[in-house]
Amino acid sequence: MEKARAHVVIEGRVQGVFFRYHTEEMAYQFGLKGWVKNRRDGSVEAVFEGDREKIDRMIQWCHRGPSEARVTKVHLNWEEYTGEFDDFSIRY
Repeated sequence: MEKARAHVVIEGRVQGVFFRYHTEEMAYQFGLKGWVKNRRDGSVEAVFEGDREKIDRMIQWCHRGPSEARVTKVHLNWEEYTGEFDDFSIRY
């Protein structure tokens, strides 16, 4: 399986709707590593590392998010895989 890294910024109604918590939950289900955090501009930012196919599925989920969220845009940047993460975490 191809290892990959994706850096995403999710815009819309994504703060105050447990987006980070659900992202962490989904990342664990997909076996991905990295982090997620709220940004000051109201968006959510995340880095996912792992199998490319599972990252693709995670990004598809990011376009919807949890049921309370209203995602309007997902910015995606593919980066070089580093393997620097031991797990997936919420950053503050």
